[in-house]
Amino acid sequence: MSEALTSDNHLPAGAAAPRRAKPVRRFLRNPQAVISALVLGVVGGAVLLAPLLSTDPGAAELSKAFAGAEPGHPLGFDSAGRDVWSRLLHGGRNTLGGALIALAVALSIGVPSGLVAGYYGKWFDAVANWAGNFVMALPAMVVLLASRAILGPTMWVLMVVLGVLVAPSFFRLVRGIVATVRGELYVDAARVSGLRDRRIIARHVLIVVRAPIIIQIALVAGIAISLQAGLEFLGIGSGDLPTWGAMLNEAFQNVQRSPLFMLWPGLALGITSAALVLLASALRDVLEDGGTPPPRPRAARRARVSAPTTSDSAGARAALLSVRDLAVSYGSGASAVDVVRGVDIDVAEGEVVGLVGQSGSGKSQTAFSVLGILPEGGRVSRGSILIAGTEVVGLPEKRYRALRGGVVAYVPQEPMTNLDPAFTVGGQLVEPMRLRLGLSRKAAAERALELLRQVEIADPRRVFDAYPHEISGGMAQRVLIAGAMSCDPKLLIADEPTTALDVTVQAEVLELLRRLQAERGLGVLLVTHDLGVVADLCDRVAVMNAGRIVETGRTAQVLTRPQDPYTRTLIEAVLDDAPARPAWVAPRAADGAEVPA
Repeated sequence: MSEALTSDNHLPAGAAAPRRAKPVRRFLRNPQAVISALVLGVVGGAVLLAPLLSTDPGAAELSKAFAGAEPGHPLGFDSAGRDVWSRLLHGGRNTLGGALIALAVALSIGVPSGLVAGYYGKWFDAVANWAGNFVMALPAMVVLLASRAILGPTMWVLMVVLGVLVAPSFFRLVRGIVATVRGELYVDAARVSGLRDRRIIARHVLIVVRAPIIIQIALVAGIAISLQAGLEFLGIGSGDLPTWGAMLNEAFQNVQRSPLFMLWPGLALGITSAALVLLASALRDVLEDGGTPPPRPRAARRARVSAPTTSDSAGARAALLSVRDLAVSYGSGASAVDVVRGVDIDVAEGEVVGLVGQSGSGKSQTAFSVLGILPEGGRVSRGSILIAGTEVVGLPEKRYRALRGGVVAYVPQEPMTNLDPAFTVGGQLVEPMRLRLGLSRKAAAERALELLRQVEIADPRRVFDAYPHEISGGMAQRVLIAGAMSCDPKLLIADEPTTALDVTVQAEVLELLRRLQAERGLGVLLVTHDLGVVADLCDRVAVMNAGRIVETGRTAQVLTRPQDPYTRTLIEAVLDDAPARPAWVAPRAADGAEVPA
């Protein structure tokens, strides 16, 4: 077994998994990042320390108008005899401060609204999109001029207005990415483990949009600085405050007498804007480094389960899982299509029930209904689902979440796409335990390592520290089984848990599931199309065809004495008892020579 487990990983036993350097270290190794950060640091530090590094920017001495540099005044004097160095530093405080105000307003409006609209959709998405399109349709310069006429020439107020005008750029960027990410399987896995939406957004969704946000911050900051300087250059801003735009305006008016005066504010604007863009680009590279593949979009999206229209409680119902008269529909009104119709299933504690049928028969839709993660457009249109005595059809998401992880857990069929590529395996195992069980980080890490040992991983510490792309599919499936077991659930829903694995690894995973089920007394709903898996693991089996349960019974009875024609067709498709195909004999020519294929 240990040899098989070793061969199931990409790395030899005992070898340490290659670990990505920490972001700070990667940042320090990037010359572009370090140089641009130093430039911005020097500019920002000089601006912040302007009162210590210069004199009063408003002090004028007409006798020194257009005078050159002298001790204490390295850049000379302007047309009013004011120190150019002092005005440059204090002007930077006003120019950069105004840009920060615009940026803060845009971020505080655009990012949260984009996250909510992209993740939840529905009416908020429609309203927010309409508002964003409306604001983007407004001519920014006209709005700023009108705001100045109404609110006065104070530049800080105009920067608040500018922040509102550029907020839709953040909203559209974040919403578009989140709308794609919310359909990823690792987000489903986080929901099924019982994590709250706000935690999923903060940990698994926000990290995906951080790099584009950083680039957008640099672009918006550069636009805010340039636009503010442009307004001041046109004489629209606060004329009583020194700014780089006002200095450009004054230098332009006296360009023939002292053209050098235009160099200093122009150089400050150019260096600051360029350093912002270069730093943002370098930060993007640093954060996204490490070979992590980008998440792949998936067409399926989330949908809320509708309230039940009927509930059939007739007949004995299992205490762990009981489904009665379940119907799952897509669409609405006359165009609604039922993909699951009248399904009844019971799973008792310690029992393994197989849900078997061909692809498209409705098996996964039934399992998703139990978990409350139907794709967008799907809803439970009829029926009742009891999990540990709780009716979950129409249950609010907050109460549904309390059942996931601790009562019902999920093992998916695609192991690699159910692990977030941005986090280590250990980080993803620890998070649900800290939330659901209230464990400390150290205790949760110890429990995660023990779980990895229980799922027969030869080197738990190496896998714990690895990223998903550093382990194989079979190892990833073991990790997901460990995650499903982490909060001691009573019911396990396994949706084709061995489909994506090779035959040898399939046998190991099935043996692992069998052992864990026996040790923990789990109730298991096993979704599969493999009758061999059903015969090996299941106590009872339900055969599904075209959205309906056509036959239910003990596994031995259904497999040896099937009653429904569809069940007989499935069994006859298994070639174990069929006559062997005749050996292929190469055709030969008349002279006995073998004819090449």
